[in-house]
Amino acid sequence: MPPLEWIAIPAAAAYGAAACSLLPRAVYRLSVEPGEPWRGSCPRGHPLGGGVRGLLGPATCAGCAGTQEPEGAYGRGRGALALLGALACAGLAAAAGLRPELAVWLLAVPVALLLAAVDHAVMRLPDLLTLPLAGGTAVLLGGAALLPGAGGSWGRALLGGLALAGAFFVLFLISPRAVAFGDVKLALSVGVALGWYGWGVLFAGAFLGFLAAAGYGLTLVATGRARRNSALAFGPFMVLGAMAGVALGALAV
Repeated sequence: MPPLEWIAIPAAAAYGAAACSLLPRAVYRLSVEPGEPWRGSCPRGHPLGGGVRGLLGPATCAGCAGTQEPEGAYGRGRGALALLGALACAGLAAAAGLRPELAVWLLAVPVALLLAAVDHAVMRLPDLLTLPLAGGTAVLLGGAALLPGAGGSWGRALLGGLALAGAFFVLFLISPRAVAFGDVKLALSVGVALGWYGWGVLFAGAFLGFLAAAGYGLTLVATGRARRNSALAFGPFMVLGAMAGVALGALAV
């Protein structure tokens, strides 16, 4: 591995940790039931503000700092999200090297983990995130395809997004309880990313997502924490399968 690629791995890990440590406030604000507005205040009613500062950052409130709440905290998960972001970005950097598409994967990781966290919390994938992620991934991969050293195909990536979203739409029609419409929209992004490296990668990434979800569901049932007909947030496993599939595809190029 060239020296620059060795440097890229810890740099990507540092970026992933820093970027994903800013997600807890967004997770809190977006984790609402369908039909409810995004949260604009902490649990005690203090406004969180607007703009980027009101959306990104740790889940703490300056107005609550003098109360019994430790440091004004109203949410958890900053350390876990930072660790996941660091591992995901480092793994993708190690697999893709310095290819142009690496920048796309690194930009997509925080959004994907934010989606996974919100879906895990309230079983919802907001359009505010799924649709821009799909469009942004497609556009940025189109730019990456124009640069020397790109490891995939932009046309195949677009077809992959349509194919996987179409497959999930069929599953949604068959069983809306198992596959929600938010999963269909997330499948656009997942399909674009996996399709970039080939149809085999698309199949492998999608399969890994289903396999991880099945294993998690069986574990919950076996330990008595869920029933066989309990609903399961599928977004986190789609994200996991996509990252694993992209890493495997990049290694195979």
